[in-house]
Amino acid sequence: MDIATNTETRFLPADESMRTQLHNEVHARPPARIRLPALVVYVAVDNQGITREQECEHLRRLPDQEDLTVAQMQASFLRLRLPGCTLKWERHTEFTRYSIVQALPEGAGLGQRDPELLSHLALPVDWVASIPGRTLAAIKLVMLHGDVAEPQAALSMARTWLGEHSVVASMMGNQGHSVVVTDFMLRPSGFERMLVIAPPGTSETRAGRIAGRLLEFETYRLMALRGLPVAKALGPFLSDAERQLADITAQLENKSASDQSLLDTLVSLAAAVERATAEHAYRFSATRAYDTLVGQRIAELREQPIPGTQTIGEFMQRRLSPAMATVAATAQRLTSLSERITRTSALLRTRVDIATEVQNQLLLEKLTRGQELQLRLQSTVEGLSIAAISYYVVSLLLYVGKAGKAAGLPLNPELAAGALIPLVLWAVWRTTKRIHEKLHAGH
Repeated sequence: MDIATNTETRFLPADESMRTQLHNEVHARPPARIRLPALVVYVAVDNQGITREQECEHLRRLPDQEDLTVAQMQASFLRLRLPGCTLKWERHTEFTRYSIVQALPEGAGLGQRDPELLSHLALPVDWVASIPGRTLAAIKLVMLHGDVAEPQAALSMARTWLGEHSVVASMMGNQGHSVVVTDFMLRPSGFERMLVIAPPGTSETRAGRIAGRLLEFETYRLMALRGLPVAKALGPFLSDAERQLADITAQLENKSASDQSLLDTLVSLAAAVERATAEHAYRFSATRAYDTLVGQRIAELREQPIPGTQTIGEFMQRRLSPAMATVAATAQRLTSLSERITRTSALLRTRVDIATEVQNQLLLEKLTRGQELQLRLQSTVEGLSIAAISYYVVSLLLYVGKAGKAAGLPLNPELAAGALIPLVLWAVWRTTKRIHEKLHAGH
């Protein structure tokens, strides 16, 4: 029996708290639907220190958006339909993107030479200029219909439209469904320009996907390049740190410095390297991630070359790859330096441990000799003690003998005391030995 979807009974455990959010993440940023010919004005800004509340307050300044709330922006994606255009707002970890899609103004299509576009913007120019944050990327993308069967003719018109600059261009799609042309140059307005020529009949969803890929790869390219100044700035520090580590290792090998001096220098160097790692590890990781995204977006264009020009992929391979290699090498250099410091620390620690063991052994030998001397001294004292105790015992016996002689007993006190000396010595020695045996048995 068929059961309609809207009447299905749920036979599942309760949902995990984030199931719906995680499931809907694939639908969080749907591509725009763009009807050609169109002008897309795109601005990406650094949002560090910029809150959603500030961005919401700025969006409320748009027509009919006075009731916009921060709660509506929690999904980090918002599409607003405004008079004459559509605005898409997207917030990411490090940047926020604003995409304005509107109809292409009259006189801005092919056949014009470097046409002026911003004065035709459907939104107030001062609203764009006051977007919270600092500009990372700004692009004016024009998408229009044209004949792509003759790519060289389309490329010639595109060069005129861009102002006769050196351009990068390619056919997009395995079947060559459109032509993209750009010069990657910043105009005095602060914007780059891109041009897409697509045949009549290009769907709005395809146009939206093309625009999304072009705008994303350029944004990710610039975000990836943020690691390059950091890598260049770290170069002198790493060279100096590597030299210091080499000096420490040489002194450790030659035993030309005290362990304490080496340890102090090594700890200071390790702290500096760990601080640099903590400060820049995220930037280097982000650069790798953004570079990967650039490669993915370019691959999705499925470019076909146009004779006489570089494709976007070739251009990026030549211009972006060296910068990414520099960042990757610097990150690896910093990691390697930290690992080498760890190994050197282990060597120094081993040397200190060995020295400590030698000192402990010498101290133990001194203690053993001291105990032997103490034992000998104790034996000597015990011998003297036996003699002294025996002397007092014999003296007491002598007095006892004298007392007996005075009482009329036939005794010679001196002779009797002398005869008892060996017996007294043996008795005292035997008593002392028993005392020692009891003490040792107690331990």
